[in-house]
Parts: sequence; C-alpha cells; structure tokens
Amino acid sequence: MKLGMVGLPNVGKSTLFNALTNSGAEAANYPFCTIEPNVGMVNVPDKRIDALSKIYAPDKITPAFLEFVDIAGLVKGASKGEGLGNKFLSNIREVDAIVHVVRCFEDIDIIHVDGDIGASRDIEVINLELIFSDIELVDRRIEKTKKLTKSDKKYVIELELFENLKSHLEAGFPARSFDIGDNIDIMNSISLLSNKPIIYAANMCEDDFKKDIKTNKEYEAVCVIAKKENSCVLPICAKLEEEISSMDYDDKQMFLDELKLEQSGLDRIIREGYSALGLISYLTAGKQEVRAWTIEKGTKAPQAAGKIHTDFEKGFIRAEIVSYLDFIECGGMVGAKEKGLVRLEGKEYIVKDGDIILFRFNV
Repeated sequence: MKLGMVGLPNVGKSTLFNALTNSGAEAANYPFCTIEPNVGMVNVPDKRIDALSKIYAPDKITPAFLEFVDIAGLVKGASKGEGLGNKFLSNIREVDAIVHVVRCFEDIDIIHVDGDIGASRDIEVINLELIFSDIELVDRRIEKTKKLTKSDKKYVIELELFENLKSHLEAGFPARSFDIGDNIDIMNSISLLSNKPIIYAANMCEDDFKKDIKTNKEYEAVCVIAKKENSCVLPICAKLEEEISSMDYDDKQMFLDELKLEQSGLDRIIREGYSALGLISYLTAGKQEVRAWTIEKGTKAPQAAGKIHTDFEKGFIRAEIVSYLDFIECGGMVGAKEKGLVRLEGKEYIVKDGDIILFRFNV
C-alpha cells in the first residue's frame, strides 16, 4: 500500500510525514520546502503478529508494511504547470490512496500561501487541480471512444459513461463521488487522480485535543466536505505525533490516554488506509517465519497463495486454514486440530482477515 501525502505548502505535511516515518525529511517555514518526493517505509502494527511470534519464537518476523510518499506542495494552477504542478500530479498518479493534510490551526509564525487559513478553500484548490487534470484525460478518452463507436456499437455505453463523468467533473465534483453503476471495469481502465480514495488529515493544534475538537470550525468544515464525498476525516496534530514518535510504548500509551485517543495518528491512518483500499491481512506462521500478507478483500485462496510465490498459485491444491481467534483460544495449531477447527479449503475459498494459512501445492 502506497499513501501519497499532499497539501498546500506550509500545512504541516512534511512534519507529519517525519513523525509517521522517522525519515528526517526537511520541514521548513517556506513554500516548496519539499521538491523531490520523500519516501518512508512503515511497519503495520499488528498484535496478531506479536502473539504468534511469542508462540513460535520464529527465526524471522515480517509484518505488513506501507509506503508513505511526501509529495511537493501544490498551488492553484498546478494542472497548468504552475509551481511544481506537473511533478506533483505525476507523483500522485503513482500512489494507491491520498492523505490530504489540511491546515486547521492558527499560527502567525507559520506563513500560509493565501495569507490566512481556510480549510474549505484549501481543499477546493487541490481538489480542483486534480479534477482539471482528470478532465483533460477524460476528453482524450471521449475522442478515442467516439472513433471506436463507428465500428463497434458496444462502445456506446462507454462513451455515455465518460460524457456523464465529464459533466460531473466540470461541475467541480471529484470522480470518486460519481455513480458508475455496474461499470467498474470501464472506470478502472482510466487512471483518474480524483478517483483515488482520500483520507483528510485535519492538522490541528495541541489545545484542540485537550478540549472538544468540534469547537474547531475549520475541522468541522473538513468534515462537511468529506461527508459529501463519503471520505474519511482524521483529526491529527503533527507536532504531537512528532513527540509521540520518539516515545517508548508505555509512555506513548500514557500520553494517548491523557488526550483520550485510543491510537496514534499512524495507527489511525493505517486503519483508514486499509479500509479505503479494501485491504486485509492473512498470516503464515512457523518456526522459520511469522508473516503478514496484505491482499484485497474478496481474494480467493489460489491468488492469496500467489502473493507468496507464483508457483503456489499455479500448483495450488488446497489450503489448511484456522482463524486467528480459534488458534489463540485453542493454544496453537495442535489444539485447534483436536477441536476440528482447522479446515481444508479449495480454490473457491475467499480468504478472510486474520486467517492463518498453510498452502499445499504441487509444481
């Protein structure tokens, strides 16, 4: 999973990136501090991996991981090449989902490119630049599809879809809020920036977390926009996350409890990223290695096996499966087998989150 962090200059994007990844990217009080995208790899926290590791004492522990990409700050006119626009847009095209950092705090010492904060305006600037870029792409697809309809009428449906999508975009709405009906394959055939899942990270000050965050009007404005798009909003404080990142586990939990937060910003972003992209993890466990494997919901057993090695998918015979909860309740694989909780599943089995799997294959 690759998450691209975007936002206007000086919204706290690089500060948050550093806090989440411990990457040490430059963060400064001037626009375009980030030019080339910074990349940070982060292990996905998973208590199931920890529990299995205690049971097996494996030689190797491999959690799932995700990649954060800190992308150059965007300005109005990016779709026409203003600022670092072309570079920004090409970098976004490579990520799976977007974390849009929105400034929801006042600070006279930190310059805002428009002079004052305004979450709704800032979101609109970035959303419109993505939409403008998408309109150009859809225009080219419409012209191509018109030519195809002359020789094959099956493309009429595709043409109608893209013409309706263009109208939707021209009205200022992102592609992710467009009703595609049953035309998922057609929509997936075109890589639209405004169709990528988005998580709004409302960057607030520490005081907001010590009181009711709903008193922050900018945060509420972000929530209104996200609701219309059916997107997620995470209230977050980049400075607090920076402090948390250097703490040990116990101090971190104590700090989060004081702020009445169940999880750190990193954990919450990971959770919402998995949800937005429809991802789950299955597990493999043994003395050699305990590992989490990330797949899309709905993946069948052979394709899940293919994540380990293509030979596993080609020669798939069956899968021995026990749910994580059953495994723990029975004290391990032997106890689970004794209670008949280890199942043999075939090619049509849809893997579930937390399945512990041993694949049988023949090449």
